[in-house]
Amino acid sequence: MDNGPETRKLEPGLPPCGSTAGGRLQAVQARIAGAASEAGRDPAAVCLLAVSKTFDAAAVRDLAACGQREFGENYVQEALEKQAVLRDLPLVWHFIGPIQSNKTRAIAENFSWVHSVDRLKIAERLSAQRPAGMPPLQICIEVNVSGEASKGGVAPAELPALAAAMAVLPGLRLRGLMAIPAPTADAAAQRAAFRQVRELFDDLKTRSHALDTLSMGMSGDLEAAILEGATIVRVGTALFGERTRYA
Repeated sequence: MDNGPETRKLEPGLPPCGSTAGGRLQAVQARIAGAASEAGRDPAAVCLLAVSKTFDAAAVRDLAACGQREFGENYVQEALEKQAVLRDLPLVWHFIGPIQSNKTRAIAENFSWVHSVDRLKIAERLSAQRPAGMPPLQICIEVNVSGEASKGGVAPAELPALAAAMAVLPGLRLRGLMAIPAPTADAAAQRAAFRQVRELFDDLKTRSHALDTLSMGMSGDLEAAILEGATIVRVGTALFGERTRYA
């Protein structure tokens, strides 16, 4: 009996891992392992989230054939189309993009994680629309530590109140924080921004929030993020190559 994608496993008969996908995955895994070793951390404590936005289902399937299970999407309709094609694979889907109110039901019904919640209204809608038969939706609050008007995220000063309000909503489980600091090539500046996120995370834990997730770090700065405590790094370009469509 087929009990659905949650219980199915990748079978040996699936297409073999392609050399390009496999090589990129191994290179990113090596970077994660190196940064974790430098930080005195277990590499297994850092989850690699493959950001597959703008890449088709075939690209996701190629990476899944190499063992990757966690995938992040920014656009709801694009994600739903891929999920439909890839239902035979035991993948875990994370929504990591800006959230519009009219998209919350689709997100609540089709994702395991949401990293980009920054308003109580959105959290309340996700809570109300999460189907009763599904596990709690795993939630990260997006925090804007760089103060960039062009980016989402709650201001650090408003974070404690938002976390307190979200933590009691049914159907959700508050896991931690997500951030996308202003890009910089300076390693010290990268670490300083990620350190600020970690300090906000630590402060929430002192307020009796049982948090365990720091979603921060991408292709260009994952090492700095891991050194400052990231538990999920969101990697797209280093796994899939440069995007040729919308960003």
